[in-house]
Amino acid sequence: MADEYGFDENQHRQLAELLSDESKELWTQVLYGITGVGSDIVSVALSQVGNVDGEPYWSWYGFSERVDWCACFVSWCANECGYIDAGMIPKFAGCTSGGMAWFKEHGQWQERDYVPNPGDIIFFDWASNGLNGDADHVGIVEKVENGRIYTIEGNSDDFVRQSSHPVGYLEIRGFGCPIY
Repeated sequence: MADEYGFDENQHRQLAELLSDESKELWTQVLYGITGVGSDIVSVALSQVGNVDGEPYWSWYGFSERVDWCACFVSWCANECGYIDAGMIPKFAGCTSGGMAWFKEHGQWQERDYVPNPGDIIFFDWASNGLNGDADHVGIVEKVENGRIYTIEGNSDDFVRQSSHPVGYLEIRGFGCPIY
């Protein structure tokens, strides 16, 4: 017997199965073309593209007013995946002292010549003429294709945006490589 939408009991069961948590990876592949390790955080980050002002990220972190929010965005995405509670990614608001230091201390750091994987955390150093050692900005690696690293970055001109950079780009400081 069909309901008011024309679905029978079997169709409801199939729909419930498709919308279950177990099917999350399938939908990530279908909607974003992303597969494998690190795909959850990439999916969460992609769902935020276009956000302006970063209010949900910096306020979730605990700030009462706007701050530079790129690290808050990465942390928020990690939290949505359960990665902070699992100890895979730290909750951090400072790129150098928080995120970069944590990945180095945990032996999960790679320098800028590394070719990253989806879900790796990319740190940038915007110092003129190269690196001064600090990280000034952070994002999430979406994918690597044809010598370019595609990223999702919060606080990119006050937006969540997709961007791309050449592999080995001078202003890449390095990568945090979570063990998913």
